[in-house]
Amino acid sequence: MQHPTNDYFKEVFHTHYPSVRRKLVALVRDEAIAEDLAQEVFLRLYRNPPEEPQVIGAWLHRVLTRIGYDHLNKQARERKLQEKQEQYMQTAEQLGASNEQTFIRQLDQEEVRDWLDQLPERDRNALLLRYSGYSYAEIAEQLQVNPPLVGTLLNRATAKLKRHAEARTQI
Repeated sequence: MQHPTNDYFKEVFHTHYPSVRRKLVALVRDEAIAEDLAQEVFLRLYRNPPEEPQVIGAWLHRVLTRIGYDHLNKQARERKLQEKQEQYMQTAEQLGASNEQTFIRQLDQEEVRDWLDQLPERDRNALLLRYSGYSYAEIAEQLQVNPPLVGTLLNRATAKLKRHAEARTQI
């Protein structure tokens, strides 16, 4: 197909823009970004139209899908980079922490370990698994209990831990 005439391009734009925009909103879940990406789709259509005018709908769908996924991949890369930078900054802050702060943090960790050691083994393991990122189903499997009991078990273990902590800090 040759470069589209202005009238033909306007007709195609007005016909297909609402569906292109709607599909992009569904894909990227942001209306402003979807509108920008839709403009990019039609810019590509204007610059490099398909060879056959009757396949314009399929061509637009393929291009909008590609542009949408490229945008999502770019967002994911930027998010990972930001997380790495934040992690780097946290590490740098920890390395820059004074010896006094490091010592106090170690004492706090030892104190929590002592409180955990006061708990029954099942309660201690339940709390350690939960705060290590395990799901309720995984905790139930590890502790060999029914999954509905995990929430109750964790609540009771947390309450016991609080009681131990309060008793120790009042001494």
